[in-house]
Amino acid sequence: MKKLQRIVEAEVIAEFLRNEFYHPDFHYDREKFERVVLKADLNDELENALRRALLFRRRGHMWRELPPDTEWWLVQVEPQDLTKIRVFPRAHWRKIANGSFYLYDIVRRIRRNDLPPSVKEFIAKIQSLSYRLRREIDTSCVLLIGMDEARPLTILEGNHRLTAAVLASPELVQRQFRVLCGFSPSMNQCCWYQTNFNTLWRYFKNRINNLHNKDAEVSRLLQLQRWTPAAQAVQITAPPITVKAPVIKAPIAEKKNAAGEVSPDAILDSN
Repeated sequence: MKKLQRIVEAEVIAEFLRNEFYHPDFHYDREKFERVVLKADLNDELENALRRALLFRRRGHMWRELPPDTEWWLVQVEPQDLTKIRVFPRAHWRKIANGSFYLYDIVRRIRRNDLPPSVKEFIAKIQSLSYRLRREIDTSCVLLIGMDEARPLTILEGNHRLTAAVLASPELVQRQFRVLCGFSPSMNQCCWYQTNFNTLWRYFKNRINNLHNKDAEVSRLLQLQRWTPAAQAVQITAPPITVKAPVIKAPIAEKKNAAGEVSPDAILDSN
């Protein structure tokens, strides 16, 4: 794995939120914040705070588990890196994994069709996405977390896309997606990276302490900052309309021949 560029947390949150913005949790105020999400201005601190609050509405419990010293990097994934990437252990993935969450093991089980009937429909969606990725370019972001480049990595966001890409061809991962990876020496204290009694207990305490989830209070943030989405809307002003007076040409004098008929020269002059 090659580190290409340091990425600020605000950009990672913006990319994470963009991938999540389709969800019903955002339906009731989607239009209000659509521009802030889809056309992020990372230099605007209030917008960054809004995107963080919007993301925390749905994924605050995930983000709080990341160590505070996490550094985010844009990385280039090499073929050998795929052997140490694990899917995020949740929902249907637990049934598919059968004890191993490593991406290659997941893909191997899908190819063998060695899966319980309860996940057949879910796998069909992965297969459909895999076919689409073979035809189309996808520049969306995938988020990984790890302790460093040498040790295992876990997909924080992008299980479906990475699995679908590897299912088609491992080379697709290098051609598709922007891969952002969060590194921290303390990542093994995060239950999303390493699941054990201690990390789950830490997660449980954090959930209890954040039941109110005040970080996701978008309306409170707007009131404090006196910001209204309407003020951020793009104003489209119609250009002034200039009405030009029609140009009226003087009548063409008819050239008549001796017989009183219109001369062909008069017709040529009028053109």
